[in-house]
Amino acid sequence: MRWNLRLTAANKGIWKASELQRSLAEHGLVISAGKMSGLWSGQPVSLKLEDLDVICVVLGCEIGDLLIPEPEKVRRPGEKTGQLAAAASGPAPAVVPRRRDGRSLPPM
Repeated sequence: MRWNLRLTAANKGIWKASELQRSLAEHGLVISAGKMSGLWSGQPVSLKLEDLDVICVVLGCEIGDLLIPEPEKVRRPGEKTGQLAAAASGPAPAVVPRRRDGRSLPPM
């Protein structure tokens, strides 16, 4: 996910982190200067869903305006860059049914 707070705030006419911080406080969300700086200039490590609700109300936006999906960055363990797209376009491997206890299945 890409955090898009600054652009969303700018689209609503809020150009400074301190302006947004004051508006959030007016709606009951008091954020320290350090945390506000992190939200404004970087990608937050964690954020409460309640806080996201307040941010959306203050900015008059939807959650999709703040969080932009980046599915191309998702990798499977051991997968190299570019393998995901190649795997998605190729044929699916055949599924061979097997019992969980290791015994063979009856003949068909």
